[in-house]
Amino acid sequence: MLIIFGGLPGSGKTTLSRALAKRLEAVYVRVDTIEQAIRASGVPSTDVGPAGYVVAYGVAEDNLTLGRMVIADSVNPLHITRDAWLAVAARSAVTAVEVEVICSDKIEHRRRVETRKTDVEGLVKPTWHETVERVYDHWERKPIVVDTAAKGVQEIVDALIVRLGIDRPLST
Repeated sequence: MLIIFGGLPGSGKTTLSRALAKRLEAVYVRVDTIEQAIRASGVPSTDVGPAGYVVAYGVAEDNLTLGRMVIADSVNPLHITRDAWLAVAARSAVTAVEVEVICSDKIEHRRRVETRKTDVEGLVKPTWHETVERVYDHWERKPIVVDTAAKGVQEIVDALIVRLGIDRPLST
């Protein structure tokens, strides 16, 4: 299975996708980490364009073809990126599930964006203005929508596992 997370910066997608990956012992693929590694490699431009996503698709596909569950963590803002994740699942002959993470409380969302620290060395997090001005296409298909404004991580992860119908042994 490929579980594809998307959502604006500060919505809680990294926190949730990491917790779910740990709980399910799944491979965790984070585009932010890949993009920052590309920048740190000395590539002349700070704008990595689609390179981070393309690398993430390859890493995910390799692991899916090995029979591993993969959780993809990225803003995933465009139809083209979402379609590309689905193509990875199709080529790997696995089920794909899209999860959009939102924070419906705009005051809380802004607080998160403005106060969070980076956990990837050298990664500069976007400002609130950059977050709300970002191009973010509406989802063409109906993803599972998770609102982090009023529920805790464990509660959301538990509900996602039930919703996904995952019956494999889970770590505690």
